[in-house]
Amino acid sequence: MSDGEYEGDANDEGSFQDDDYNEGSFNDEFGEEDNHKENEILEAGDDIRDGDVEIIQNNNLKDKKEKVTTRYLTKYEKARIIGSRALQISKNAPIFVEIEPGEWDPIKIAEKELVERKIPFIIRRYLPDGNFEDWRVEDLIID
Repeated sequence: MSDGEYEGDANDEGSFQDDDYNEGSFNDEFGEEDNHKENEILEAGDDIRDGDVEIIQNNNLKDKKEKVTTRYLTKYEKARIIGSRALQISKNAPIFVEIEPGEWDPIKIAEKELVERKIPFIIRRYLPDGNFEDWRVEDLIID
């Protein structure tokens, strides 16, 4: 027997066959869909699919009912917003604030845009009952 050949053990009933592998079992085991819902950051042009929010012609959001969650931006949302916006800026997205010559750090620019409320993101906050609320960054209180 050469190095590349394998004849199996005496207790083997058969060799591994390609049809023994069920392709769907990997997706079922690990799940392609993530059932864990977190707050999402949506861009202004993203599709909003719920009866809680109505899109008006000039892309302003109008609430149909009162919001349940707080108006304060959490530290986790802030970190994700700055990170997402800094990534966009680093990939040559338009900058919505005036920058000084030599100011090139995307994180600093994203922080400056957040302070001036110029970031066109919408935060989707999921509620325990499965519903969600959409908040524009410009409507939130930033500490």
